Amino acid sequence: MVAKIYLAGGCFWGVEKYVGLIPGVTAARVGYANGATENPTYQQVCHEGTGHAETVEVEYDPDILPLSLLLDKYFLVIDPTSLNRQGHDTGAQYRTGIYWTNPDDRQVVEEALRGLRGKRDKPIVVEAEPLRGFYPAEEYHQQYLRKNPGGYCHIGPDMLACAGKRD
Repeated sequence: MVAKIYLAGGCFWGVEKYVGLIPGVTAARVGYANGATENPTYQQVCHEGTGHAETVEVEYDPDILPLSLLLDKYFLVIDPTSLNRQGHDTGAQYRTGIYWTNPDDRQVVEEALRGLRGKRDKPIVVEAEPLRGFYPAEEYHQQYLRKNPGGYCHIGPDMLACAGKRD
């Protein structure tokens, strides 16, 4: 069985690379989610206020990787208290968010965020809502850091190395 969840965590290149290293993730694809337009381009998302977030569509095997564990790993590489900013990237397209298509995932997401709130002094600003639309990014963005090993990534190498470790 394969499940899907959509994770926004700043620049999608690093999030895609990171989640792709987690055992149980079967596929990851970058794109644009929960904006106001259909089939936006990268230029439109960055410069025309489409409202989309750079997002990674994550396919995973819930028998190997429960959603709660996947979210715990995701929380390790984002600042959940930073609004519209991750690393050096700023703007609404770099906001954090968890978007689901399976209504049963809502409870898992809300429970994970409640647990996270108990560990932080500042308010948590991670969006949590149903997916309203996902549009794959241009091909040159897909697997960008595999194609460009020296490319920019706001997720440090130490975090990429821990992606595959079981808790």
